[in-house]
Amino acid sequence: MESIYLAGFDVFRPDAVERGAELKRLCAQYGFEGLYPLDNSLPDGLHGHEAANWIYEHNIALIRDADLVLANFNLFRGLEPDSGTAFEVGFAIALDKPVWAYIADARTIVEHVPHHAGPNGVILDHRGYSVEDFGLPRNLMLACSSRIVVGDAEHCLKTIHESRSEVPRE
Repeated sequence: MESIYLAGFDVFRPDAVERGAELKRLCAQYGFEGLYPLDNSLPDGLHGHEAANWIYEHNIALIRDADLVLANFNLFRGLEPDSGTAFEVGFAIALDKPVWAYIADARTIVEHVPHHAGPNGVILDHRGYSVEDFGLPRNLMLACSSRIVVGDAEHCLKTIHESRSEVPRE
């Protein structure tokens, strides 16, 4: 059975443990084993940097053990996906693991970032930084390295399952 590392800001939800159980149940429904960052319990007595390093090492180990990554690319605390999720995706890509992601809103970056026209038609955000306009819903480094599915985690899992079930045509 293939295993999927479940990357995303779901670990910060008030019901994070329950959300993880739900994601793992959905994985099982589509024939996968879900590996959720909160599967590992932080040992008693760890705090601060020690706790952070323990979490980091265990999440890295889960990604190494996984066959692929399912990432929540929905916007978190602003106009970008969770930075920890972005790191996990980059790490998985470096390990040549397939990454699938889901988003609820397929609008392009230009469509959801408030902007104005700058000199020479450059698109600028409110701070004067250019806004990339490649017609993608996320930064090109995430969008080009991942297969993005519009919908929720279940829809993405179903799409992954169906892609694995397809018989190659000659």
